[in-house]
Amino acid sequence: MSLRMLIAGVIVCIACWPGVAVAAVELSLQGRQPQLINDVYHQDNVPYLAIDDVLPALGLSGYWDSVAHLYRMRTARGRATFFPGGQYLKVGERFYQLAHRPRFIDGRLRVSEDFVLEQLADLVSTPIYYRNLNPVTAAQDDDGVLDKLFAFLLQKKRNSNESSLRAVAIDPAHGGEDTGTIGIGGIKEKNVVLAVASSLQKQLKMQLGIPVYLSRDEDYALTLEQHLASARHDDVDAFLLLHAQSSFSPVARGIHLYVRPAKDELNGNKNFSQSSIMLALQLSSALRAAGFDVVEVAHAPLVPLMRGNLPTVLVELGYLSNKDDQALLTSSAGQQRLAAALYAGLREFSRAVKE
Repeated sequence: MSLRMLIAGVIVCIACWPGVAVAAVELSLQGRQPQLINDVYHQDNVPYLAIDDVLPALGLSGYWDSVAHLYRMRTARGRATFFPGGQYLKVGERFYQLAHRPRFIDGRLRVSEDFVLEQLADLVSTPIYYRNLNPVTAAQDDDGVLDKLFAFLLQKKRNSNESSLRAVAIDPAHGGEDTGTIGIGGIKEKNVVLAVASSLQKQLKMQLGIPVYLSRDEDYALTLEQHLASARHDDVDAFLLLHAQSSFSPVARGIHLYVRPAKDELNGNKNFSQSSIMLALQLSSALRAAGFDVVEVAHAPLVPLMRGNLPTVLVELGYLSNKDDQALLTSSAGQQRLAAALYAGLREFSRAVKE
């Protein structure tokens, strides 16, 4: 079956959503209720989906054979196998070449979007419905949907939206017996900032496909040196220190962003200070666009870093002593909104640096 004939049996809708895009797809057999898959990672501008999420949506089944190190599937055309890093899908005694090799990402075996659109679509008896809610690329011609999809699947070049960040470091403050600020109802700063950091880490890995280094990923104490260790990886191009604060006044609220004064930068290089300010301003703009109250971007002495020229911003995410800020910071939805806005700011900073 030719690629164009295959595409004719696949429905793809490309949607543009306002605000920060979410890495997610809708998938099902045609005529059935679409299933939302939001655990989607972008690697080298290619969306990857967990095979264990994809198969149930298409009425297929499969399992990981830990002895043979193969993934085995049951399909309408017989048994099929593939393995991480492999170039081929084996169906019966025939081999089909894969454009992008399956890979383990964050502990789950994932396949590329074209694996779903091409290989799996050819292994079911019913056309599939596939909707990418955050497409990496899109055809620019004015022809019919079929031609747009054809161009989309054949587009292999890296586009202008690609991140120039190689990696990001995030330090969720405090941890362990060091609780940080304690707010209304005994809410601890250490828990709030870790939740936002973890959500931001996942969004960066899913959307940009870059390494993200957290100084801690659980509730444990760190030395000052350990808090800064995540920023010392050679590929880190931006460093965020996440905090929350409190005040004697219950009306104090909003987000503060701080950068190191120029005189504190390594060798007094103002270009690097300007990079930190640029990052802070992009974060501020994205936070405001998402509806958050950003009080200011200001200079403040930060803990000296080994790499003093690294674009670095300390983000005070809000006041745990204010009931509105506290409600936002302690809700899962609020934490995800904050992470999404910070992701958008990092993404725009990446684009600005590339220009």
